[in-house]
Amino acid sequence: MSDTVSANTTPTDLHTILDHQRAAFLRFGPPGLKQRQTDLRRLKAEILARRTDIVQALKKDFGQRSERESAIVELIPLVQSINYMIRNLRRWMKPERRHVSPYFQFGRAWVTRQPVGVVGIIAPWNYPVSLALVSLATAIAAGNRAILKPSEMTPNTSLAIAKIVQAVFSSEQVSVVTGDAELGAAFSALPFDHILFTGSTAVGKKVAEAAARNLTPVTLELGGKSPVVIEPGFSIPRAADRIAFGKLTNAGQTCIAPDYVLLHEDDQDAFAKAYQDAVQKLYPGGYAGSPDYTAILNQHHYERLSGLIHNAAEHGARVLRLGDNANDSHILAPVLILNVTPQMAVMQEEIFGPVLPILTYKDPDESIAFINARPRPLALYYFGENHTERDRLLKRTVSGNVTINGTLMHYAQDDLPFGGIGDSGIGAYHGKEGFIALTHPRGVYRQGRINATMLLRPPFTRLTDIVTNLILR
Repeated sequence: MSDTVSANTTPTDLHTILDHQRAAFLRFGPPGLKQRQTDLRRLKAEILARRTDIVQALKKDFGQRSERESAIVELIPLVQSINYMIRNLRRWMKPERRHVSPYFQFGRAWVTRQPVGVVGIIAPWNYPVSLALVSLATAIAAGNRAILKPSEMTPNTSLAIAKIVQAVFSSEQVSVVTGDAELGAAFSALPFDHILFTGSTAVGKKVAEAAARNLTPVTLELGGKSPVVIEPGFSIPRAADRIAFGKLTNAGQTCIAPDYVLLHEDDQDAFAKAYQDAVQKLYPGGYAGSPDYTAILNQHHYERLSGLIHNAAEHGARVLRLGDNANDSHILAPVLILNVTPQMAVMQEEIFGPVLPILTYKDPDESIAFINARPRPLALYYFGENHTERDRLLKRTVSGNVTINGTLMHYAQDDLPFGGIGDSGIGAYHGKEGFIALTHPRGVYRQGRINATMLLRPPFTRLTDIVTNLILR
């Protein structure tokens, strides 16, 4: 295989790579089922063969990241997703027969899923392996070629991804390009056949704007403030345990991490105690140097989170620091913030870190109103056993996916679409929905020898009127 990554990719290089891939797509046409399955199996095998390299690269980029957690949150979802595509690809590719009106009988109609061509993939830094390679695997399953731009903020992981791609694909099928935000802007402006972007809402808007100039369709997986609602009477220790897991995985640097909690005012103190207990059980040895706790990616994000905490304290919040920080290694211990108001900075932007604000309500309708007064979130979490209250909240709010009595786990369901709405994203992928997103539904009609159209063209006669009136009943 030829080299597929350059440390100094230029906008001119991007155009050249895209032209070569598009020419190859037109020259060879879409790959068949067996070729796609073979490509996916080879991709999976290369990922597993480089497992150690991957987790070490992640650890180096983050400074401190659990090798076990990397395997769990990066590799397991990735491998399971590829396995799911391999098992179901035959069914997804099968032409779907459609209904034909009685007046057009003896004809046949069906829909085929046609690869769109060349897909541009822009991956983020927080889960740089799984979010890049699940998107790539989806593009391959859909029969496309792809150009992948990993995040410049995780250079060691980007190199590991490039080596995987180079070992499996020719550059005419998949290429990896690297560069900063300037290159990212040039990448978004390319006339791809589809762009799949995962990242912040602010950058997503820029990607959509650039893509619109080429009428390039986009799938945007963005972020937002994903709320947790706890029903009065639900087990507080149980909720705290599962929220702590979802909040502190990858030190909160997760797009679907619980962003804030809404609970009844009588439960706040009990939750604070239960959350501290849950955190202690998850990380009994502390945080600095812990083999299980992840560092904040860099100083910029560490200072941003520290600023949110400081702002909350300045405005009257009660800040509970659940451990010691280590600024030199960007270790930020979990923080619980009580007496939070909507005007605090911590409630104005996505947190993306191990900081959990708590807000209270007197009546469940207050939580619904609070969620609806804000941009639609990427995830919604509900803890409760009252089906009436749960269903009312779900019907009266709009969000991306939902996990009930847990956190994060909707992402791990291969047969569920994953995506946001409004500020949290456009479109969905994962499983069949990913295949649909990166293919074109091509409708085909084969006309029979005899049908009503023979009577609906000149020269018109009285029989034409009879048939027309029958159809218009």
